[in-house]
Amino acid sequence: MLFGKEHVQRYQESDGAEGHDWNGTTVLILTTTGRSSGLPRSTPLIYRTSGDAYVVVASNGGAADHPQWYKNIQADPEVRVQVLGDRFTAQARTADREEKERLWPVMAATWPDYDAYQAKTDRDIPVVVLDRVS
Repeated sequence: MLFGKEHVQRYQESDGAEGHDWNGTTVLILTTTGRSSGLPRSTPLIYRTSGDAYVVVASNGGAADHPQWYKNIQADPEVRVQVLGDRFTAQARTADREEKERLWPVMAATWPDYDAYQAKTDRDIPVVVLDRVS
């Protein structure tokens, strides 16, 4: 099973032929700018679409703290996204309460562990919307 840096590398090299379909769901590559280093940081994330936007969840496996990629988008919301061979710039934003109420069930149906992750943390797990810029 692909995971972490190997997942990113094989996905990027194969235009998603390896790594897009993963454990019964689909994955994109999100590249943020490290808030301390200024370096690009790429992360494979489960996604779904909502209209023209892509939706991901900052679950961090239900840990008490947000994942690093989410902290990076809080500092700089301009990101790069790769879905299969499609690479584009997007603006990342945290879904507001109404959007989250609509999107969470979609994401939890895609990856049921999201509900378990939320149950094990006091942190309100953010749903993130990626709006294509170019």
